[in-house]
Amino acid sequence: MRTIRIGSGAGYSGDRIEPAVELAEKGDIEYLVFECLGERTVALAQQARLKNPESGFDPLIEERMRAVLPLCAAKGIKIVTNMGAANPLAAARKTAEIARLIGLSGLKVAAVIGDDVLEACKQRDLPIMEFDGTIGQLGNRLISANAYLGAAPMAEALADGADIVITGRASDPALFLAPLIHAFGWPLDDWTRLGKGIVAGHLLECAGQVTGGYFADPPYKDIAGLARLGFPIGEVGEDGSLVMTKVEGSGGAVTAQTCKEQLLYEVHDPSRYIQPDVIADFSQVEIEEVGKDRVRISGGRGSERPPTLKVSVGYVDGFIGEGQISYAGPGALARGRLALDIVRERLKLTGVAASELRFDLIGVDSLHGPQLAAHANEPYEARVRVTGRTENLREAVRIGNEVETLYTNGPAGGGGAYKSARDVVAVASVLLPRELARPRVQFVGG
Repeated sequence: MRTIRIGSGAGYSGDRIEPAVELAEKGDIEYLVFECLGERTVALAQQARLKNPESGFDPLIEERMRAVLPLCAAKGIKIVTNMGAANPLAAARKTAEIARLIGLSGLKVAAVIGDDVLEACKQRDLPIMEFDGTIGQLGNRLISANAYLGAAPMAEALADGADIVITGRASDPALFLAPLIHAFGWPLDDWTRLGKGIVAGHLLECAGQVTGGYFADPPYKDIAGLARLGFPIGEVGEDGSLVMTKVEGSGGAVTAQTCKEQLLYEVHDPSRYIQPDVIADFSQVEIEEVGKDRVRISGGRGSERPPTLKVSVGYVDGFIGEGQISYAGPGALARGRLALDIVRERLKLTGVAASELRFDLIGVDSLHGPQLAAHANEPYEARVRVTGRTENLREAVRIGNEVETLYTNGPAGGGGAYKSARDVVAVASVLLPRELARPRVQFVGG
């Protein structure tokens, strides 16, 4: 039975680059997947694209590609990534340009486009899943609407000879499922194997989380070598069988525990993990350690894919103003609390229009609130933070300004003041009939 090795080169946009290089150099992998797109990232990228039509993709794409392309080209390792964000075609053009600049000719770079379904959503008053309301009620605050595409167009690009496949919004596990569909010729209605592939993709998608990064919690769960954490490799068989491992000698660990935690990560119902390609069932998964940093996973299943695609909708949800200042030494806590009282009263006196306000002492009560913090020991230092949500930028700016005035208007000894004001890009979800998303593959090089 044929087995392929897939390496996970990133678990989010700003992830480390060296572990991906290590995978390409020492991992004996056939595919290197970079999962770099968070829920809000596409909406923020759409804003960037509006300012510059050639932007809107992952800002680290050049650094990542320069680091791994020479190794991947030399070893025939295929790259699959969602670093295209809001502009996969521009990202593909940029990647082809990088390849030429570093002397690599003949690489075929494919962009998967069609996840942008903003116009289709605007024509329908689709209900929002997270709160009462419809997409139509967002009006001109609507920034973007991107459907979570499945593995099929990425697998198509690989079948057409792509060396590098760059997509925008897609299901995270689908990035890993696509190489399996391509390599093994899995039918797109083989729900059992697709379900097994989603198990593999879900375990791999967050990179260092499954090799001990997110797992580490000393002294209860000690993991060695986190500063040079190795990223995971999935050894996947044609029947969907899976062994999770990592590069020998790299930091971290792959154990039954790390795999179990990652399997349940961000999963609402393990028996119905809804994906664009299949509804995966993790409820019968069995996990067994078969060697050092080698864990066998079996028992994944699946059922028919849903008739709709989840769409991530980005919209402007007001503005946030913030101000911070620090107090230290004897009486720091009392001065910090006095500072908050002053700002609270000042915002009322000057009529700052905020729909929501927070008054925190970072390191004292900002996480669990003043009731629990009341029983804590007296800190030697405290940092005041005041934040508020407003309807316009002008009111947001006024919040930070009031905190800054504490410098000279008391209490004594404030320092390190900081202020900011920005718009809030929020995300919501709607369900769109899948036939309204029309993904397609476009090659830009080779």
